[in-house]
Amino acid sequence: MRNQSFNFNEALKQLQSGKNLLGTDGILTPLIKQLTEAALQAEIEHSLSTTSIDTRKNGYTRKTVKL
Repeated sequence: MRNQSFNFNEALKQLQSGKNLLGTDGILTPLIKQLTEAALQAEIEHSLSTTSIDTRKNGYTRKTVKL
C-alpha cells in the first residue's frame, strides 16, 4: 500500500465529485489510517513508559490496517 496522507482540499473535491467516503479507495480512508496509526503508536509509547524499567522496546515495524 502506498504512503497516503489526508488532504482536506482534495477530499472536498472528491466528495463533490461523488466519490465514496469509506472503503478501500474512500475519501476518509487515509485519515482513518493516520488516526489509527497515531493511536496505536501512542498506546505503545504509553505502555512502554508505564512498565517496569527492565522492559525494553524490541524494535519498530510498520503495521497495515485493512478496512
